[in-house]
Amino acid sequence: MKTLFYYVAIGLFIAGCSSTTKTAKTSDANLSKESVRIANDSLEYEIIITDIGFETYLNTIAKPMWFYSQEFYETKNRFYVSEWNIRASNPLRYRSDIYENHIDYDFNVDYGLEVNYKLYNYFKFVEYKYKQRLLYTN
Repeated sequence: MKTLFYYVAIGLFIAGCSSTTKTAKTSDANLSKESVRIANDSLEYEIIITDIGFETYLNTIAKPMWFYSQEFYETKNRFYVSEWNIRASNPLRYRSDIYENHIDYDFNVDYGLEVNYKLYNYFKFVEYKYKQRLLYTN
């Protein structure tokens, strides 16, 4: 059983996958009003983003989920996750307050449209909020 949690708070805290029988439980009471929960219950994956302003970004600036296909989001996320992990591995070169941990994103798993959409838009949000350029082509 795999559970994937992404915790993002003023920087970023990410807890990766575990493939043991233990599962981390998160109650809605632990989430702040600024939290965005993304879940694919059939795969038992969950992303929780608590970065202030992300929910507002999703509701005001981000394009609607149906604007691009799931394949588009998956392709972009491959590049974003790879670049993110490079930056997380180099805290002396990149802002360690933003790129605190690696993202354990399995390119062979179908996370579904919503998870890929919100993960993609989190990367776009980081570019927008922190003035970071993760990819050089859009």
